[in-house]
Amino acid sequence: MTTTTSRTYADVNVGDELPELVIPLTRTLITATAIATRDYQDVHHDPGLAQEKGSPDIFMNILTSNGLVGRLVTDWGGPETELRKVAIRLGAPNYPGDTMTLTGKVTAKADGLVEVAVVGANKLGNHVTGTVTVALPGGEK
Repeated sequence: MTTTTSRTYADVNVGDELPELVIPLTRTLITATAIATRDYQDVHHDPGLAQEKGSPDIFMNILTSNGLVGRLVTDWGGPETELRKVAIRLGAPNYPGDTMTLTGKVTAKADGLVEVAVVGANKLGNHVTGTVTVALPGGEK
């Protein structure tokens, strides 16, 4: 759930857990977000061509995964959350019909910045893992 007020730097402690963000992986989501990010690779919208290339179905692109990771953190932090660094790695693909659950935990807080470790998992395993560094109100400017 998106918060309408921003969390401040003083509000955050190492070990804080972010609320889960559950994303139903629909064919429409995967296709529309690939198009929205100008990723026209056939493996993101054409099941037949994806299968010809060895995938059982279309799958989510990295730009969408990156955006959803950012959403997890900004939903938690609020509208004044400033993404400073997003460092992610992809693992198991996100296929239509599954669900990805994103989780996060504050792992560091120093010099006005907050680091959040993130994981997005589906039934095949971890789809995305990494860290997001943010500036919150009351921290570094």
